[in-house]
Amino acid sequence: MNRPLTAFALALALVAPAVARKPVPAKAKPAAAAPKSYFPPEPPPAPPQLHGIQYLYGSAEAAALTRQTWRILADYVDEQVASGTRRGVVLTPDSTLTNPHFVPCGDKPPAIVLDVDETSILNLGAEYDDLVANRRTFDEDAWDRWEKTGAAYVAPTPGAKEALDRLRDHGVTVIFNSNRAAVNAAGAEAALNAAGLGPAKHGETLLLSGDDDKGSFKDGRRRTIAAKYCVLAMAGDQLVDFSDLFTTEPNGVAARRASVAYSGIADLWGAGWFVMPNPVYGSALQGGPDDIFPKDKQWRDPGPPKPAAPEPQPAITPKKAK
Repeated sequence: MNRPLTAFALALALVAPAVARKPVPAKAKPAAAAPKSYFPPEPPPAPPQLHGIQYLYGSAEAAALTRQTWRILADYVDEQVASGTRRGVVLTPDSTLTNPHFVPCGDKPPAIVLDVDETSILNLGAEYDDLVANRRTFDEDAWDRWEKTGAAYVAPTPGAKEALDRLRDHGVTVIFNSNRAAVNAAGAEAALNAAGLGPAKHGETLLLSGDDDKGSFKDGRRRTIAAKYCVLAMAGDQLVDFSDLFTTEPNGVAARRASVAYSGIADLWGAGWFVMPNPVYGSALQGGPDDIFPKDKQWRDPGPPKPAAPEPQPAITPKKAK
């Protein structure tokens, strides 16, 4: 039941329609949403010590590129094994870059030969220590300590494990040829095994600097491998991972760049020789502006065009009064 209105309430009800009400402001229309950008916002500028590091160790693009390269390598080797017409890719001692010859395969079992650092594994811990924690350039003593103790701080290059597992399943031996020191062989074995890329056994499937009298030159170790195996493919992040001739023959930035297109060499890229990206260190990082940019390609911005001068107007002759 409704309670009866009091006199006050009744009076208020009678006068309420006559009381001017404060107008309610209209609701503001919501602002139109800004169109979504196709590209993510620009990140803050990287400190100089991270130039190249961001790409190789952090970017999706580098991960996609290495996956692409490992897949192409595995496809190529599988095709070579299946076809029976196998081609060795280790150069003979009498080769030059302009006249290459290759160690024949015969009936030797198939193998691939891989560089280790920044080809098979990424040295995340070493680069963090050098460039982030200590901000120093390469330190040979620190690298020696890294080879001995850094196994837990590496990762496989994206796609490496899948490709190597697949090729081993197909009867291909995986051999690592690295310029890590032979005296630190236990650390190199541990790093590859920790990254899931093993088994790596020094003297059998892992050859290192100091295993012969050639020091950091790799051709002697490559030929030792090729004497026992049919080497169908090699992978590396530096040209010397394919032949020491890239150190001794080309002279200067332009000549070195041209050397990868020599007849007999050009058709090996992606078909026996496979390059991994490394914008962080190594022989690729050389040359000044005039070495990198040919004189006839050094364009300079002329600036915005100047406004055209107004066309002259014909003079108006005043009419004579009649």
